[in-house]
Amino acid sequence: MSERELSDPITMRLPLDMLAEIEEIATICERSRSWVFVRALKSYLATEGREIIELAQARRDVDEGRGSDFDDVLEKVDGIVNGAAA
Repeated sequence: MSERELSDPITMRLPLDMLAEIEEIATICERSRSWVFVRALKSYLATEGREIIELAQARRDVDEGRGSDFDDVLEKVDGIVNGAAA
């Protein structure tokens, strides 16, 4: 298995109760605290972090004119719904 390129070490401060949980998980899993942090961050980035990035991209798209007017979208939806009901 190829090793991933790693960053320089980073420093962070955590609430002591959170650190205690991280250490407990690491001990139970026989892994390092870094392993627990990476897993937690991957989970965050895949959910909330991804949503933040996608919303920022959507805002840039709208700012750059790559969007649709809401009333136009509603009109198209109404046309689809009314066409399906006919």
